[in-house]
Amino acid sequence: MADNKQIAADVLPLVGGAENVTVATNCMTRLRLTLKDNSLVDLEGLKKVKGVLGAQFSGAQLQVIIGQNVPKVLDEFVALSGVTRGAAVDENLDAEPEKFELKNLGNIILDYLSGSMTQLIPIIMAGGLVRSIAVVIGPQLLGLVAEDSATYQFLYTTFYEGAFTFLPIYLGWAAAKKLGASQTLGMLLGAILIASSVVSAAGAGETISIYGIPVAAADYSQSVLPMALSMPVLYFVEKFFKKVMPDTLSTIFSPLCTMLVTVPVAFMIMGPLGNLIGGAIGNALFAVADFGIVGQLIVMCFLGAFWQLLVVGGMHMPIILLAIVQITAAGYDPYIFVSTNSAMFAVWGCAIGAFLRIKDKDEKSMASGYVISALAGGVTEPALFGVNLRWKRTMLGMFAGGAVGALVCGLLGVTYYMAGGGTNVITVFLNYVQGGMGNMIGAIVGCLVSVVVAAIVTYLFGFTKEELEELS
Repeated sequence: MADNKQIAADVLPLVGGAENVTVATNCMTRLRLTLKDNSLVDLEGLKKVKGVLGAQFSGAQLQVIIGQNVPKVLDEFVALSGVTRGAAVDENLDAEPEKFELKNLGNIILDYLSGSMTQLIPIIMAGGLVRSIAVVIGPQLLGLVAEDSATYQFLYTTFYEGAFTFLPIYLGWAAAKKLGASQTLGMLLGAILIASSVVSAAGAGETISIYGIPVAAADYSQSVLPMALSMPVLYFVEKFFKKVMPDTLSTIFSPLCTMLVTVPVAFMIMGPLGNLIGGAIGNALFAVADFGIVGQLIVMCFLGAFWQLLVVGGMHMPIILLAIVQITAAGYDPYIFVSTNSAMFAVWGCAIGAFLRIKDKDEKSMASGYVISALAGGVTEPALFGVNLRWKRTMLGMFAGGAVGALVCGLLGVTYYMAGGGTNVITVFLNYVQGGMGNMIGAIVGCLVSVVVAAIVTYLFGFTKEELEELS
């Protein structure tokens, strides 16, 4: 069992000490730190800490990969360092203009999208899984409840709508938290965008009037991009008014003026732009169908093979955003998440192949831990950083397993129905259940193929002779 207190104690001096940490938080497997001076970090030293699987910078944030015990490590880290979770200090503001240099724009956008969307995963997963449960107990599978029953309608419709209809409000909160803007104003902006009067006007094909200017109404419920684009506007407008507004008036008039400026920009520019981008994304994503099944399978094989490298490079979030936009708009995704799940299972297969191949007891025990973590927790990073990025030739298994599994899923016509993930193997496959038993069986077959192919390739070709001698 990992010594979480010792991990925290070992990590702290390698990130420059408590005085260098401004924000400490975590995701499912990573300790995420915002620091005053990134140059004080000893990345190589962090990678050697027992219990740490890897360390890297994503944008301006340091991410220490630990595994599923990361919440407990964060508890110990906070207790040891005295850093308050999510509390930023003013010293970071001095460096802010430097962060927004044009050369850093890509990293800034990726960090913003990732930091905002990650916070919504519990909502997205809860809403999607409940609808999947309704399908399981409903007439589509087990037939325990009728389609017109109150229980089925509540689970399939009401609960799901509660999660997805109000996405702009949730995203307003999450994006504001990520940017450092007012979270209440972020939620208010999202609520205004999906106000019933606006949605009704959009349904009737009417316009709304903003300061006397007619604007075509649009239904932004269940949307992501309009709010993702609007929130940076709110951040800068709010920051401006807080700076120029006298202290005695700021409490009342800074929020008021911020909304008076941001709302029309959101309705007139950012909202329509978000819809335009979303439409372009959908067209681009499914334009592959114009090339027939061959084009579709090529794209799926590419994503299945190389997805984890995109994740490591921090380039995965825009692709995930494409899939989420597609699912919230159409209710399904036949390409991206289908392929990336195959890639995920391939990494787990690599861990199985490594477990079977190596003989060193400690390394074998760690490899078995990666497998258990995958099956129980549905997380890829322990195996990815503990096997694939450590013994580079094991990536051959990841490439082969991911590509072949995605190919099988594509040939079987597997379709994905949730804009979230899974917390273990069972919940991963619930993402497919809305397509019927055949769809779920196809997904299981494809993912099993990924595991088996990856395990075999890793076992046969994943290690050099020298590495095997060290691991014997």
